[in-house]
Amino acid sequence: MYKRQKKSWVKHLDFLILDIICLEIAFYSSCLIRLGNMRRFPMLMDYYNRLAGVLLLMDICIVFFFEAYTGILRRNKVQELKAVMIHCSIVFVSITVYMWATKQSEIYSRQIIFVFWGIAIVIEYFSRCLWKIYIRQRMIRGRKFSQLLVVTEKRYAQECVSDFQHNRYKEFEVTGVVIVDEDMMGTSICGVPVVASADGFLEYVRVNVVDEVFINGNTRESSEALANELLELGLTVHFNLVRESRLMPNKMVEHCGKYLVLTTSMKIATTRQVLIKRCMDIVGSLIGLLLTGIAFLIFAPLIKIQSPGPVFYSQTRIGKNGRRFKFYKFRTMVTGADQMKQELMEQNEMEGLMFKMENDPRIFGVGKFMRKFSIDELPQFWNVLKGDMSLVGTRPPTEDEFEQYELHHKARLGIRPGLTGMWQVSGRSDIKDFEEIVALDTQYISEWSLGMDIRIIFRTVLVVLTGKGSS
Repeated sequence: MYKRQKKSWVKHLDFLILDIICLEIAFYSSCLIRLGNMRRFPMLMDYYNRLAGVLLLMDICIVFFFEAYTGILRRNKVQELKAVMIHCSIVFVSITVYMWATKQSEIYSRQIIFVFWGIAIVIEYFSRCLWKIYIRQRMIRGRKFSQLLVVTEKRYAQECVSDFQHNRYKEFEVTGVVIVDEDMMGTSICGVPVVASADGFLEYVRVNVVDEVFINGNTRESSEALANELLELGLTVHFNLVRESRLMPNKMVEHCGKYLVLTTSMKIATTRQVLIKRCMDIVGSLIGLLLTGIAFLIFAPLIKIQSPGPVFYSQTRIGKNGRRFKFYKFRTMVTGADQMKQELMEQNEMEGLMFKMENDPRIFGVGKFMRKFSIDELPQFWNVLKGDMSLVGTRPPTEDEFEQYELHHKARLGIRPGLTGMWQVSGRSDIKDFEEIVALDTQYISEWSLGMDIRIIFRTVLVVLTGKGSS
C-alpha cells in the first residue's frame, strides 16, 4: 500500500496551526504589556477575547487567499523573514480595517495592536525556523524511509541516482540500482550498489527488502510488463514520464483522453484560484462600470465639444493565446488617429513592438487629462465583465504589434489580458524597452497568485490617483 502525499493547503496544516498559536500568544502578550493584570478589566477583556477569535478566522482566510505557505520548506532565513513580515502585516491591516469597519476603533488600544504586530513577527519567524529545522531533522534521522530500487539503463543511471540523492525532502532511500542493458554487478553508482541485472532482478526482489521500484528509461512495453510482475509481488511501482527541468516548474499528472500525461505550464492554477479570480473580476467590473457611467456623464460632452466624433473608441486587440476581441476605451484622440500612427513611427519612444509618444499630437485637450489619470480605460470594465479581460493581467497588443511578435513574445499572452498589470505599476511610460515589459509580464504569469493580484490592484489605485508614470 502506498500513502499518497497531501496536497494543497492541508499539506502545511502544521504551519497554519503554529501560526495561529503564535498570533494568539503575541496578541495576549501585547494585552498583558498594556493592561497588566487583565482580570481587573473583565468587560474590556470580553472585547479582546472576541477580537482574538476574529484574529483566528482572519488568519485562516489570509492563508487561504494569499497561499502563504507555498514553497515554505525551500525558503532560506531571509526569504522566511520577508514572508513572515508580509503575513503579519496583512493580519495587522486586516485587524485595523475590521475595527474601523465595525466602528470599534475607540474600544481597542492602538498600542496593543502595534505591539502585537511587532511581537507576532518575532515569535512567528523564530517558530517557523525552529519547526522547519525539526521537520528536516525528522526527515533525515527519525523517519523509517521506504527502500527504493532504481531500475534503469546504464546511460541514465548516474543522473537518476544523483537526482534522488540531492532531493532534501525525499521520503525514501535508494538502496540499490538495477542496470537492465548491461551486467554491472559488483560496481556502484554514486555510492549506491548495482544489485542486479535484468536476468537476476526479480530474484533479488524476492529475497531482499524492497518497498518501491522506480522504472526509468525502459520502453513502454517492457515497463508495463515489468510493472505487472512487480505489482503481483505487492510492491509500489513508479514510472518515469519525463524528467523535470527548469522549463517545467509547474506540473501535474492527469488524464488526457485515455492517456495518463504529465501536464506542465508556466503557471498551473487550481479551480479555487480561478473561481476566486473570476469573482474578483465580476465584482470589480460592476463597480468599475458604475464609475464608467459617472465618467460618461462628465466627459462625454467635453469629448464631443473638443473633437467631434464618437465618445467611445473600439479596436481589435489580441487576447489569451492569440484570441481576438473588441477592446473599448473613451476616445482621447482625434478621429482617424490610427491612420496617422504610421507617420509618427519615427518619433516612437519605445524600443520594440509598442508605440509610445510623450506629446502625441493626436491627443486632444481633455484627452490628455483622461489619460493622465487613466479615465480613458474605464470602459474596459465591460471587457472584464464579458470575460475577454481580467482586472489584472498583461496588456493586450494591437493586431499589427502581434503580427511582428517573435516566438518568446507570445509568452505574455499565456494569460487573460488585464486592465492593469505588473509593468503598469512599475512605471508605465517610464519603461521604454518592450523586452523589459515582456520580462515583467512573464514574471507575473509564472509567479501569479491571488495575493499578487490584490497587491497590484492597490498599487494601481495609487498610481492612477497620483498620475505617476502615465502618458
